[in-house]
Amino acid sequence: MSNHPVQTVGASGDKVKIVLAVLVAIAGVVGFYFLSDKATIVRIAALVGGLLIAIAIAWTSASGRDFVNFAKEAVRETKKVVWPTRKETLQMTAIVFGFVLVMALFLFGTDKLLEVVLYDLILGWKR
Repeated sequence: MSNHPVQTVGASGDKVKIVLAVLVAIAGVVGFYFLSDKATIVRIAALVGGLLIAIAIAWTSASGRDFVNFAKEAVRETKKVVWPTRKETLQMTAIVFGFVLVMALFLFGTDKLLEVVLYDLILGWKR
């Protein structure tokens, strides 16, 4: 018998927090456009304020905390990545360009061969 982790359904309070966070974020965006006759700084403050409040509300939910933990793990994993050197990057780029050139020539040749076979030999349409 295998032990599969069971994901439990969150409390309704968490769902309310997420919905409230989405509504506050939407309110911030709507406020940005609603205040079109005001100074740009006021419009930006409404947008950023709405988004920051939405993030704060979402952060207090279980889903928000799970997302923050996921983001931290993602950053930790990207730090483990061994990035290629400049020489390796240039070599791989040259290989890709070479392959693209060879494929372009192959497809061009195939197209011209099919054109000759179809139009000149089969249909007899000489140009």
